[in-house]
Formats: sequence, structure tokens, C-alpha cells
Amino acid sequence: MTVSRKAAAVVVFSAAALSLSACAKSDRGSGTSGSGGAGGNSDATLTFAAAGAPSTFDPFYASDGETFRITRQLFEGLVSFKPGTADLAPGLATSWNSSKDGKTWTFKLRTGVKFSDGTPFNAAAVCKNFERMDNQNDAGQSAAEYWATNMIGFKKSKDDLFQGCTAKGDAEVELKLLRATSKFPALLGLSSFSMQSPTAMDKYKANNISAQGEGFAYSEYAKSRPTGTGPFTFSSYDVANKTVTLVRNDNYWGDKAKVKKLVFQIIPDATQRKQALLAGQIDGYDLPAPVDWDSLKKAGMNLEVRPAFNILYLGLNAKKNPALKDLKVRQALYYAINREQLVKSQLPDGASVATQFYPKTVDGYSDGVTKYNYDPNKAKDLLKQAGQSNLTIDFWYPSEVSRPYMPDPQAIFQAIKGDWEKVGVKVKPVTKPWAGGYITGTQGGAAPAYLMGWTGDYNTPDNFLGSFFGSTKGQMDTGAYPWGTTLASDLAKDDSIVDPTQRTAAYKKLNEQIMSQWLPGLPISSSPPAVVFGKGVSGVVASPLTAEDFSTAVKK
Repeated sequence: MTVSRKAAAVVVFSAAALSLSACAKSDRGSGTSGSGGAGGNSDATLTFAAAGAPSTFDPFYASDGETFRITRQLFEGLVSFKPGTADLAPGLATSWNSSKDGKTWTFKLRTGVKFSDGTPFNAAAVCKNFERMDNQNDAGQSAAEYWATNMIGFKKSKDDLFQGCTAKGDAEVELKLLRATSKFPALLGLSSFSMQSPTAMDKYKANNISAQGEGFAYSEYAKSRPTGTGPFTFSSYDVANKTVTLVRNDNYWGDKAKVKKLVFQIIPDATQRKQALLAGQIDGYDLPAPVDWDSLKKAGMNLEVRPAFNILYLGLNAKKNPALKDLKVRQALYYAINREQLVKSQLPDGASVATQFYPKTVDGYSDGVTKYNYDPNKAKDLLKQAGQSNLTIDFWYPSEVSRPYMPDPQAIFQAIKGDWEKVGVKVKPVTKPWAGGYITGTQGGAAPAYLMGWTGDYNTPDNFLGSFFGSTKGQMDTGAYPWGTTLASDLAKDDSIVDPTQRTAAYKKLNEQIMSQWLPGLPISSSPPAVVFGKGVSGVVASPLTAEDFSTAVKK
């Protein structure tokens, strides 16, 4: 999710239902290493434009797409996803199975794999990773959003989902959980839970993180020594020239990368990214503006549209603006937004108005939720009933970023601002760079109202709802509301239901309750994002998770 979260092939999306007792086996076998694959000796450099700077090179502390795009090339997890889908697939584990109660998971590990510094990947390394993730200082617990929202707590917390890791020899590991959960083992495919070299983490003090202003001060490991098992290794981050350079890992256990170097060139301006691609200065960029799709295709560029597997929402923080505690005020703000017009004018073909906090393809989606169709007169009346006819709101939106659910943040902000002003709401704009204060500010509770979204990491209701409301410190802070802890508790209860049919019914009921009784935020839309490459680039499979693997890229 973010945060989240990762071209010539056609995307085929398959939403896999995960069973707690499922057992998966590798299609690739459990051989000790790959042969290197065709094309692994190319001297080509692939340059891909990033919309913003990475926040860190340690994925455990990351929550933003620009960071994950890079770390996915360096690191791998125990599980993965089949290219072009959200279907679970083997990663560094070749197979797995669970106990009947869903609390104990056993993973068979790939053998003969080494981290890029030569450290063996084995069961001991897996346990060292999980123990490191679970044992964080205060700053680390604040930074590690994906662990906090998925595992609920850290070491010694009564709510900590992770209860221990045991090495069963070198090639088998056992993970114990506090309770059954629908998200296991899929969440282990998240970039944040990638396996990292225990040697490098110890040597360069990976857990040495501290709070600094609105963000964090990271260790040497996170800044310049990230070490994984992936097809690329870290070379440099040239801040002055705004480039991150990765090089092919010639000792990679699987098929070697087909390009020698992978460079991420940071170009915050969307128009400049397009011009750079057309001029041949870069080889691709993500999230081209929908208005540019036709012209890019006419110019011979390889543009692929991913399936919509995301939600754009407007977050509301009643701790920063007490007027937002009133349900009537939140409802009024929702009725005031002309979402149909916003989707038509600001989002690409295939986008849709959201009625709840996840897409229709996710189990538990309900057609029976309360609808908030555009009704400015009703919005005005509700504000009057709440005594807030002169409401003023600080409304945040990000700069230097384009997200799958939010291709043009400023345009979307302006559309909503205009709608609110029509019903008498005074809007005070606040904008910050995505990786320069926006993420940390919104997640730190500084914004009364803000634009944010989520691209699914895998196909479960909890991946959306749990990330938003899994605790009173989820992506949307519900701690100011008396029902905040109830929502978090209901989510944990529904996530623990083992029977898929019963679990789906429970989530439908919860979705209806969220949208009618609580309305903690305002779902806006789902949007199909695109990725584009130059004429001479092929082989990258577009992912509905926006989790592309660049090691398969071929550049002529």
C-alpha cells in the first residue's frame, strides 16, 4: 500500500481465494539453483522514470510505491505471485501447509540460495528476519506500517499475530500465529516482509532507526547496504542526479536478469516523463496520464493497462478537526462530492465510482451498502443540522507523485474542493511532496482531510479493511470515535473465520455497517492504471498489484 505493494504481455487477472488449510507446491521444483536463463548476458541498461524519491532501501520500513518498485528487484519473500495475476506462487519457499486451526504454518525452503553478500539463505536466516521484524524500538514500530497493520502488534504485545519462528533443520521453518487469519500466507509476498541478509543487517545496524522531524533517520543498511536474494543488487543512489542504480546479480539462484543495469531516474513532473520517453532518454515510466494513452500508443510505445485493483479515498481525522466526529458532517461531505463527474473527467476509461472500501472483485463486497449519490442540497441540510454551515477544513493533497488510484492528485483535489465550496465548506489547501512530508504527515495524524488510496497486495478483504482500520492507528485513525476499537475488533474476528463462506458473509455485513453507521472515510473511486515502455523494450509483465519484475525486461 501504499501503500503497496508490485510490457508487452497481456494481463490476465485471476483473484485467488486462499484457504487456511491450503498447501501449495512449486511449479519450478525445489532444485538448488537456476541455469541463468536466456538473455542473461546482455550489456544493456534499462532506465525507468520514477515519479518520486524512495524513502528508504529497507522495505521493512517502507510504505510507498516508489520505494517498493526498487526493493522488489533486490529482495524476495517466502511466497510470491504469478506474473500478471494476484495468484499466490512459490518464492523462497517451495511449498507450505497449515495446521487445521490455521495457527501453525510450515514452509519448505528453496535450497542452494544465497544472499548477494554470500550469506546462505536457510531456516535460521528466515527466523532471524522474523525476530528482527517483531523486535523494534518505538521509532521502528512507527515506521514499520506493514508489520503494524498486518501483524497488529510487536514483541510482547498481547495482540501480536506473530508468535514465533522455529528452524526445522536448514530447509524447513515453522511459523506460529496467535490466531487463524485469512491473510496467511499471502501477506508474506509483501515487499515489506522480504528476506534480508542477517549478516548485512547486523554489520550495518539495520534496526538503528530513530525519529527525525516528521520522518525517520535510517541506518547505513537502509541508506546504502540493502542485501537480498533478488536478481539485482544495489549499486548507488546519486541524490544530486536523482538516480538509483542497480546491477545484475550474476550469482542469482534463478534466471539471471536480461539487462546488466537497471537505473531509476527520478522525474517528478509527468509531462517531463512523457517527453523523456518519446525522446528516447528513458525506457519507461509508470502511471502515464490517461489523457496521454492514445498519443503514446500512436507513437509506437508499449502501453499496458492493468486491471483496477485499488481504492482512492478521502481520509478524515476527527482528532485534527472535531467537527468531523459528527456522522452528519461526514455524510454531508460525501453527498457534496460529484464522484460520477470526477471519474468521467479525471480518471481513465474503466474507472468506477467506489461505494465501499474495496473493489468488486474482493470477497465480501456488498451491493447492499448505503449509497451516497451526489446531492448538494442534502449536504447543505446535513451541515445545517450539525450546526456546521460555516465549516472550514484543511485539505491535504500530495505533489511529486502519481499513484495508480490517483493519476493527477492536484486535479482530483481541485474537483473535490470545488464541490465542497459549492455547499459552503471553506477549504484550506495544504500540499507536500509525497516522499517529503505527505506520507509521514498523513500517517502521523497531522491532516484533518487528505487524499490517499490503496492498491491491493493480495486478494483478501482484510488486505484492504485491515490496512485501513485494523487498529485505531490503521491507515485511517479511528481513535477519536467511540466505535473505533469495535471496528478493529470486528475486523480481527471476521479475519479469523476459517470457513470461506461464513467469512464472506461476515465481511458483507461489516461493509454495510461501515458505510451506514460509521463512515470513517469517503471511498471515491477505483481506477485501472497503466505502465508504458519504449518501442525497443519488451518482456515486463504488467501486474494488477503494480508489482512488476524488471529482470525479465529485454531491451533491443
